[in-house]
Amino acid sequence: MTICVDLASSGVRNPGTTGIPAIAGIGTAVAGEAYSQEEVLEVFGIDDTKVRSVFLNSAIKRRYLTLPAPRDDRARVQESQGELLGKHKALAVDMGARAIDACLKDMGAALADVRHLCCVTSTGFLTPGLSALLIRELGIAPSCSRVDIVGMGCNAGLNALGVMASWSAAHPGEPAVMLCAEACSAAYVFDSTMRTAVVNSLFGDGAAAIAIVSGDQADGHADDPSGPAAGRPRLVSFASHVITDALEAMRYDWDGAQGKFSFFLDPGIPYVVGAHAELVVDRLLSGAGLRRSDISHWLVHSGGKKVIDAVRVNLGLTRHEVRHTTGVLRDYGNVSSASFLFSYQRLVREDVTRPGDYGVLMTMGPGSTIETALVQW
Repeated sequence: MTICVDLASSGVRNPGTTGIPAIAGIGTAVAGEAYSQEEVLEVFGIDDTKVRSVFLNSAIKRRYLTLPAPRDDRARVQESQGELLGKHKALAVDMGARAIDACLKDMGAALADVRHLCCVTSTGFLTPGLSALLIRELGIAPSCSRVDIVGMGCNAGLNALGVMASWSAAHPGEPAVMLCAEACSAAYVFDSTMRTAVVNSLFGDGAAAIAIVSGDQADGHADDPSGPAAGRPRLVSFASHVITDALEAMRYDWDGAQGKFSFFLDPGIPYVVGAHAELVVDRLLSGAGLRRSDISHWLVHSGGKKVIDAVRVNLGLTRHEVRHTTGVLRDYGNVSSASFLFSYQRLVREDVTRPGDYGVLMTMGPGSTIETALVQW
């Protein structure tokens, strides 16, 4: 099933079209300590050759993790599900607050300006939701509207961004902030199985916040360089594809032996995602009368080395075109729903985009799902 949503049914090629939401700010944060893959193996005393190979051939140099405290004998304490939920809450609020603060500073806005807050997470469950906790923590106005998207996985950032874009288009001039906060080390099960090794070798802790605004506040990015979205892209359209035949390929299961939830990644996921990448991307672009050669910037989810390679090969992309994706994987690991925003921040800092450039954002996750967005500077 492929779904396309076009936020600019006319004038797609005009980056100054009024009313289309534009990205106005970006901020990221991490938690814990930076660990190399070798250090993680040492911390948990992992000497199984096959497991070590998974870690050491992951294309990850370091990740930020909040690992359980060592006992007197230096062995790590296994955390209960309740302790993991507590860790998730603490890390998500801490990272989330810092990412939102950085995002608003990048936008040149204040907490008092925020009119809508959307929080995304898949590494823990909270009631009340993360949005309510952050409104209290940061002192955001209690009148701020909010929504929490929980459990959609690594693709969820673009799911949420589509919802945010619709809210923004209906509330011109009112800043909205989306936060992806993933405390992945609060969702780990440490044992000797290959199943957990794949997960434990990949994910890291991180949060990213993005601000969007539409209407006159966004127009400055094209014609008036003083606007809050100056030099930032507009969100032109979105397209989704649910691979229902691979529904169970990425999932949370209850591990009765461990007494906690355990994430599962099917080894065939890279090939499933790669095989469907062309379908959804070409659908996204055809709605705007574009071809892949018209795209100047590609920001793909850092789902893992094999996933990135499968997408790159199937879409005919060069290694340079996915440099931000591979760079984020190398320096942070897979930070789930926040990954593509870490890549976007790197693109912003490069300062290589030009007015009129098109970009494609792409995330993948449970469902199995591929989410895409077309943006234009």
